[in-house]
Amino acid sequence: MDKENTLNRYDLVSNFTIDKSKLKQSQYMLSLLKEGQSVGVITSEKAYKIQVEIMQILQRLIGQYTKGESMSVTTETAEGIMVSLMYAIDAYALHFEKPEEFIVHLHSDSIKNIYTKGVALLHCYFEEAKQLYQDVKKIKLDVPVDAYTLTIDESLPVFMNHYNVIFEAQNTMASIDYPLAIDNMELQGVFYIKQYLERLLIETRFCHFFNHHDLMYVLANFGRICHFNYRIELFNIFELMINNAVFSLLSGGEANQVRISEVQYDRLSRLLSDCHADKRANLINNAFDRLQRDLKTDQTISDYINLYRNEFIQRVNNAAEIDGFKMLIIREIEEREKPIALMLNENDRMSDIELRKLVDCIMERKNTAEKILLIRDHFVSLHDYLDLLNSGCLFDDEYDALFATFGNFELAIFAKIVFYEELRGGILNFIDIVADCSEAKSEWETYYMKFIKQLEDERIATIGHLINDIDYEEISFY
Repeated sequence: MDKENTLNRYDLVSNFTIDKSKLKQSQYMLSLLKEGQSVGVITSEKAYKIQVEIMQILQRLIGQYTKGESMSVTTETAEGIMVSLMYAIDAYALHFEKPEEFIVHLHSDSIKNIYTKGVALLHCYFEEAKQLYQDVKKIKLDVPVDAYTLTIDESLPVFMNHYNVIFEAQNTMASIDYPLAIDNMELQGVFYIKQYLERLLIETRFCHFFNHHDLMYVLANFGRICHFNYRIELFNIFELMINNAVFSLLSGGEANQVRISEVQYDRLSRLLSDCHADKRANLINNAFDRLQRDLKTDQTISDYINLYRNEFIQRVNNAAEIDGFKMLIIREIEEREKPIALMLNENDRMSDIELRKLVDCIMERKNTAEKILLIRDHFVSLHDYLDLLNSGCLFDDEYDALFATFGNFELAIFAKIVFYEELRGGILNFIDIVADCSEAKSEWETYYMKFIKQLEDERIATIGHLINDIDYEEISFY
């Protein structure tokens, strides 16, 4: 009889089809029940029975949550436990290759058993995620990119240490700042973290095809081209490296060479701008194929690279339409010699004790001229100046008096900090930035804006030109 029922159940699979487009990843079980009812393979009675079983599990979990002391919790807590419960059931349902197979399985298994199996699967996925995290840590790139390093060193450990399979299975726990080249933001909990780590591992492995000096070359020139501090920006390192590797191949270079010369850049921009979109796509696809052959990428990396192909082709097509290759192809930007009026190295700053003593002395001075003279005699480091400006020891016109002693290059350094967001991308004219500025993050920045606004346009323009001579790499604290 059991064998006959089994055969009947599997015969049933071929008699109906679930529209997968109507299934929601985040509410898989519920959307599957709805679709099952719509095609007539789940009766109203069966759906009601499933709901009753789910509520029984919820009651048991609430008792477990309160350690048997109460069967009453806040609405928010109950809803959270319910979502976690359904997340575990979804995990088991998604384990089936076809949704039709799970619906058939629903007729032979209890929701209690399905939930238990789902929890077991989540534990397995969590263990896999922990191993993936260790694998990522072992080959972590040695790069000064905050989002990348903080995600690995601080954010992911929050998930590893606090993930709760029973009561918060759907919770990703950590704030993941570093963006992947290809991500699925619809996932939650361990599903998301596991996928994130799998892809982060692939991206990091790919970046290891290139030597560290070339990696830093790409990062540094990326920051110079975009006119921002790459250390604190959100971008994907894998994209930068694979982009330049493909561009290298397209310009006659090798797959493991990511340094693009001006000659190569000119050749590339002409080639990609002049040809038809179909030919352009063909050239790029050939370059991607050669990249995988020359680097001898394994199947996992090759599959990921292939997922990125269309995104890359679309970016190149967009750049060809708007002459935007200057922002897409990373080439060397020559550093011009520049007069450093302020010491930018963090090692040049004075000790905390020295700084406190000087700030106290400045606060004691009642005469503005004496204050400014004391500052100019003892402060030489940009880092110390920023500590001073944020200390609250200057008032009103004293800010103007200090700024008036600065040369154009010193004012340009502070402008690079005050107008950081406005200067990103290097599109706006500095005179326009100054004219439109209004909001400041701190008191000293407000006075700086007021001071620079009253300068003559010619001097503001000069300061704007000097800004381009300053790399954010030099301002290591910011």
